[in-house]
Amino acid sequence: MLELLGLSGLSERLYQAVLADPARSVAELARDTGMTDRQIRSALDELADLALIRPSSQVDGALWPVSPVVGLSALLAAAEDEAAARQRKIEATRAAIAALAAQYEEHRHGRADAMVRLTGLESVRSRLEELAAHAVTECLSLNPGGADRPDARAASAQLNEQALRRGVGIKAICRDSFRNDPDTLAHARWLTDLGGEMRTVPIVPIPLVIVDRRVAIVPVDPADPREGALELDSPGPLAVACALFDRLWSAATPFGSSVPVDGQGLTSAERTLLELVAAGHTDEAAGRKLGVSARTVKRQMADLMARLDADSRFQAGVRAAHRGWL
Repeated sequence: MLELLGLSGLSERLYQAVLADPARSVAELARDTGMTDRQIRSALDELADLALIRPSSQVDGALWPVSPVVGLSALLAAAEDEAAARQRKIEATRAAIAALAAQYEEHRHGRADAMVRLTGLESVRSRLEELAAHAVTECLSLNPGGADRPDARAASAQLNEQALRRGVGIKAICRDSFRNDPDTLAHARWLTDLGGEMRTVPIVPIPLVIVDRRVAIVPVDPADPREGALELDSPGPLAVACALFDRLWSAATPFGSSVPVDGQGLTSAERTLLELVAAGHTDEAAGRKLGVSARTVKRQMADLMARLDADSRFQAGVRAAHRGWL
């Protein structure tokens, strides 16, 4: 209980024993406390160093306990002074960090176009960690590739959890095709258990992260993450990014809910596949956009052709348009 004041458990026990009966010898203290002679002598040295015992003024060689009101109060005052000094150092360190952060942000945003190039994956990851650590209201993201793999997800899990516990809303959108991906499902359960939200749409156009609707991170080249990203905080591009996310979010299906079908009996993914094929995309290109294999595209198109009673994709397109599927 008194470790904060520098007393070990044995020293505290011996101090209480000496206070109860100061006249006891070392042998008597050993008998009454269960401590060995060596432990008692070591504890007496510790109590003397802490000024909790002092030489007796009446018996030569004897030691007398200092009143707790005097001795322990003095130790507590010293501990309080030390804590206050440490707090002052912490506040000074916090101020130094804030000053460095301000200089860093000033350097980053010193250009008139309010656009910062983040070169390489490490730079992007580092900046996203900074933004997540200082998020106040919400973090929004579009994830064409589904959830991160377990090792990458573990690196950001602590920051995400801290943000959620601070009351920061986290909303993530990924592709419908990842509803059957084990890693994405695990991530969705983890996120929703902590209070976050995840929804899906047939196609996620680009990777995007928006923090507090004041800064957005978009890829330099959506096809090659190694090219890095752009950080945007000017009103125009930011408004476009937020509008894109809001539009997709309103049309997306929450994880845990079955994918809805429309009045024609189509899911949004099936309708999107028809639109892609009608626009001339190959099975491979359509699969890349939807996050499925070319084989899956062929199978899904075969099912749609059977429902349309069509012998060819061209005929399927005509009949789909006639039925209002396109």
